[in-house]
Amino acid sequence: MIKRDELLRTGEYWFETLQNDIYRMVAEYIQKEGMNQTQLAEKLGVTKGYVSQIMNGNFNYTLKKMIELSLALNKAPAFEFKNLEQYIQDDRQKRVEMAYTPYFSLATQPENVNISSGETANSADVKSTINPYILDAA
Repeated sequence: MIKRDELLRTGEYWFETLQNDIYRMVAEYIQKEGMNQTQLAEKLGVTKGYVSQIMNGNFNYTLKKMIELSLALNKAPAFEFKNLEQYIQDDRQKRVEMAYTPYFSLATQPENVNISSGETANSADVKSTINPYILDAA
C-alpha cells in the first residue's frame, strides 16, 4: 500500500484530483442552472458525448479546454502551484487537526434522564456501579 506522502508525489493523484474538481464544478453548475447534459453541451457548443466524457471522468483535458470550460461555467481558471514539500507538510498537519474528537464524553452526562411521551412522563436513573451506565426504569 502506498503512503499518502508518496501518493502526493504522483502525477496520477493530481490528474484524478483535477478531474474530480472539474466533475464537481460541472455537476454543481448543471444543478444550479436546472440543466441536463444535452443543454449544457448546447451552451458550450460541444457534443453531448463531450459533456458525458467529462461527467464520467473519461477525458484528458488540454489546458486550453480546461480554461474554456471553466470560463463557460462562470469560474475563474486560477491555478496555484505550491512547493511540493510544503504542501505535503501542510497536508500532514491538516490530517492531524482532523483527527477524531468525540462529540461528548459519557462521563459528563447527567445522572437523571427524563423522557416524556404524550401525556405521561417517565424517567430513568443512571446508576453509578461497576458498569456506570446501567439504566433502571423509575
